[in-house]
Amino acid sequence: MLRAGIVGLPNVGKSTLFNALIANAKADAANFPFCTIEPNVGVVAVPDSRLQVLADISKSEQVVPTRIEFVDIAGLVKGASQGEGLGNQFLANIREVDAIVHVVRCFDDENIIHVAGSVDPVRDIETINLELGLSDLTQVEKRLERARKQAKKDKEVQVEVEILERLEAVLNEGKPARQVELTEDEDKLISPLGLLTRKPIIYATNVSED
Repeated sequence: MLRAGIVGLPNVGKSTLFNALIANAKADAANFPFCTIEPNVGVVAVPDSRLQVLADISKSEQVVPTRIEFVDIAGLVKGASQGEGLGNQFLANIREVDAIVHVVRCFDDENIIHVAGSVDPVRDIETINLELGLSDLTQVEKRLERARKQAKKDKEVQVEVEILERLEAVLNEGKPARQVELTEDEDKLISPLGLLTRKPIIYATNVSED
């Protein structure tokens, strides 16, 4: 089952999106930062009109649609990768997801607080991407330090060291880890790190109804 993590700044509509996606979900959506602390998790079936047609052709007794699990974490803030706003804890909740849904606020409403004091979608996207990248950099640096020590006794670990050094260089430039081209085997080697910036990302813009 595909798993997707919902991220964004506080008060951008993450929990509202989660509630819209998941039937009977009741995730708190309030006008103050960090109204979500523990992650909300829900599963939704993916509608596919072809499914019943295929079931009729194959005479299947049971029809099971594709499902997606969504994980809604608390809003991230600048400094989240260093622990601001319990950011490290929140980021850990989505390291094992397959994709990231980044909710971006694109509407003005003086009654809804914005943590930065103003609405600027480009700035907000850059803030979240920076925090995801810095968090990944920390993961890579920690693993690289251990791998270098292990490589002195186990030459096979040297392959991982070389991959980690490539990732470290790209992340240090402020670029996402997905920009590093890896073979399938290389990707499997570093998959336990759960690098957030290697995951596919979908931007969900929250706009005014007007």
